[in-house]
Amino acid sequence: MADTIFSKIIRGEIPCHKVYEDAQVLAFLDIGPISRGHTLVIPKEAAPTLDQLSEEAGAALGRALPTIAQAVVKATGARAFNVLQNNGPEAHQAVFHVHFHIIPKYEDGSGLGIGWKAGKLDAPHGAALAREILAQF
Repeated sequence: MADTIFSKIIRGEIPCHKVYEDAQVLAFLDIGPISRGHTLVIPKEAAPTLDQLSEEAGAALGRALPTIAQAVVKATGARAFNVLQNNGPEAHQAVFHVHFHIIPKYEDGSGLGIGWKAGKLDAPHGAALAREILAQF
């Protein structure tokens, strides 16, 4: 995997505003925040996308994310937040090291704005797709 800015942050070569760290996870403030308290949560394991991350690193992220989100909410006073995670350039991923964004949302509207073009899943296509996905396990 290519060396990324997050790899350099993990190694201490680039400074960050650290808010959490354990043996497998690091969280720090985003240097280009969408809102006050915008925090990045990364595994120390280098993997470009979530599907390439080990189960162990995924589990560590799953354990840490709620704790970090609680701390961000308490510290910022935000009453809502988004958790965003992108995989691949078509999904707007810019740094190719798995990372989650915790983005506080405030009453003034600051935070993540999402346009959501919901479609409709018809039953026969849904059943066929579910079978295809289940067959991958």
